[in-house]
Amino acid sequence: MLFLIADENFNNTIVRGLLRIKPNLDIVRVQDVGLFSADDPTVLEWAASEDRILLTHDVATITKYAYDRIEAGKYMPGVIEVNRKVPLGIAIEEILFIAESCDSGELEGQILYLPLNK
Repeated sequence: MLFLIADENFNNTIVRGLLRIKPNLDIVRVQDVGLFSADDPTVLEWAASEDRILLTHDVATITKYAYDRIEAGKYMPGVIEVNRKVPLGIAIEEILFIAESCDSGELEGQILYLPLNK
């Protein structure tokens, strides 16, 4: 199972839903680890140091910084970008599917966009 970190502005209803269905899911929020108001490169650096996949709604900037890390030869364990228009149930279901079906390192250098089947 993957380790996850939810970006500062990630929908907490999704986080609560994930934990309601899978209480042992290893997910933390940026706010929980002392990164409140940290910039995107700092969040991505912390996620890489802890081998955590970043959950975000921030398509505008995270993608650029994630690819910058890859181009610089830095480890980028993965990003899951969840469109804000995705219904909560689908977002929760798809995040759990990914977290439970992927092994550590499997999403390295990748950005997944939810919903999976557009």
